[in-house]
Amino acid sequence: MRSKSLLTEVKQIDRAITLINLGARLQVLESETDLSYERLLRLYKEVAGKSPSKGQLPFSTDWFMTWQPNIHASLFLNIHEYLNKVSEMDEIDAVIKAYQLYLEQTETQGLEPLLSVTRAWRLVKFIDNGMLTMTKCSKCSGHFVTHPHEIGRNFVCGLCNPPARAGKGKAAGALQLH
Repeated sequence: MRSKSLLTEVKQIDRAITLINLGARLQVLESETDLSYERLLRLYKEVAGKSPSKGQLPFSTDWFMTWQPNIHASLFLNIHEYLNKVSEMDEIDAVIKAYQLYLEQTETQGLEPLLSVTRAWRLVKFIDNGMLTMTKCSKCSGHFVTHPHEIGRNFVCGLCNPPARAGKGKAAGALQLH
């Protein structure tokens, strides 16, 4: 029988606490740590002060294609891709750090973050499985989340070509395009 390293277990618990504090669903913790369901449940209740949300994780790629969620998802994914290029982190640690930087950016811009850490984690899984990809905008040269079969040559992002009613009123987020 192989004995578990105490340091490995501490790292797993620390990672789980960070994810819980960021609002991750229990399924993310189960997938990204080696801790038992029972330990994760106890840890979740202790850290969050409540039971975890029930129900299935969001699965549709369509959410990431709508105007504002696409901009937020693209911001997160560009940060994530950059971290993967310049550092050697475990995948989940790159997701955590990229999400923390995404939150900093939205806060700095006075925007409400639309992307939850669970959706960010799921987005990375979609990218890894080829269900979504990044496409370069032909106008601004930014990289945006798209379906893999998007025609990249003439792709124009939602920032360069927002929908007609985009950013009108408080409910839409009142995005200021300067």
